[in-house]
Amino acid sequence: MEELTGLTASAAGGGLFGLVGTALGRIANHLDRRSAQRHETRRWAHEIKRVELDLQSAIETANAERERAAEEGRWAGLEASLAAEAAIAPSYRWVDAIRALTRPVLTILLWLIATIVFFSSDNAGRAAIVDTATFAATAATLWWFGDRGPSQRAR
Repeated sequence: MEELTGLTASAAGGGLFGLVGTALGRIANHLDRRSAQRHETRRWAHEIKRVELDLQSAIETANAERERAAEEGRWAGLEASLAAEAAIAPSYRWVDAIRALTRPVLTILLWLIATIVFFSSDNAGRAAIVDTATFAATAATLWWFGDRGPSQRAR
């Protein structure tokens, strides 16, 4: 009987030790999976952040390229305008006089429009309209008169 009791105690002890080992294995497996999930979550968060930064960089590059193209277009338009102005041959004196008066008259009219708009508009609409009119008048003044140095052609 003592043998049977020893055998039963050994089986119960081995079974209990096996259950504890299984439980410890499952706990370790669960902790390992949680750690792997946290690692994957961090990795994907890092990947999402990298993709967002790449996208932001691409947007900024596209905006800079668009702005550069617009600026090049403006300079090309100015160059074409100046070339067209330079290509005009001298004509009759009265035609040259009228052509010479066009810029000053237009400039005075632009500044007059800017002044009228400023004093006749309400506060809400004034900013955008006056800014635009002032921009146009200033650009006209500087561009139209900035290239009017002494002429080299004889009259």
